[in-house]
Amino acid sequence: MKIVILRVTFVALMILGTFLAKGQQDPMYTQYIFNLQTVNPAYVGFWQTMGITVLSRNQWVGLNGHPTTQTFSFQTPLRSQNVGIGLNIVLDKVGLEKRLSVNADYSYQILLSDITSLRFGIKGGFTNYSHNLTEYDQYPDNLSDPRFQTNIESKFMPNVGVGLFLSSQRYYLSLSLPEIIKNSYQSNVNNYSTKSEAQHLFFAGGLLFDLSENVKFKPTFMTKAVSGSPIQYDLSANFLLAEKFWVGGMYRSGDAVGAIVQWIFNKKLRLGYAYDFTTTDLRNYHQGVHEVMISYEFVYSKRIIISPRYF
Repeated sequence: MKIVILRVTFVALMILGTFLAKGQQDPMYTQYIFNLQTVNPAYVGFWQTMGITVLSRNQWVGLNGHPTTQTFSFQTPLRSQNVGIGLNIVLDKVGLEKRLSVNADYSYQILLSDITSLRFGIKGGFTNYSHNLTEYDQYPDNLSDPRFQTNIESKFMPNVGVGLFLSSQRYYLSLSLPEIIKNSYQSNVNNYSTKSEAQHLFFAGGLLFDLSENVKFKPTFMTKAVSGSPIQYDLSANFLLAEKFWVGGMYRSGDAVGAIVQWIFNKKLRLGYAYDFTTTDLRNYHQGVHEVMISYEFVYSKRIIISPRYF
């Protein structure tokens, strides 16, 4: 049975690897290490408890029209513990361009051993895209540009995504394609269009080491692949102190380095903050990148928690 599962997983990985497109437009997160649901539906149910996460990211603060992202995630296991369901809402803005994505997530867990499980996930929902091109200030030479004489039509477009999540108490591997359907949006002038939903392939993983009785070390990585763009990767190193406080740093190729902290209160409430230091020349024109995250887990005394959650 395990051989069959591994073969199915291998085939799924190969299939996922074929879905690529040009452009890189999905929001990025520095604190993905604490909630992978935003990119992988197979992550829902992994907490073993009902929980919510709210995240706000303000990128390149000080620049006019700088990117902002607000995310709300909900997940819970069902009674069998092998099934997880969730909801993920993302509002992403860049200038006057807006994307509101609403997706329902589902995962099914297969136990490979007493401590290792493999989750298969699928998501489905829609994205509402709007872009008010007529509100941009144009240079005098471009006032007659027909592409800015009308707005891109606001539309609700369908979305389907898939993912795999392999985990134990000491490591995890995540592979996902959160957007399979290619969507495009058109304005009313000259059939102008823009690809709104490029397909991103995410591959991530992490390990946990005990450095001492009160200190744990967690290195993680995430790669983002899109055809036509360089593969981008994030590397992070985080330390958990006395099961209460995470502190660490990250490096994002060609973009930034950052600092990450998180406080854990009563194993239920978590407050996190990340600050990115841009490594490109753009750092001279903004006041940094700020990301705040709050998560809460509804831990009930009757529910048996297999192990503390480190991922």
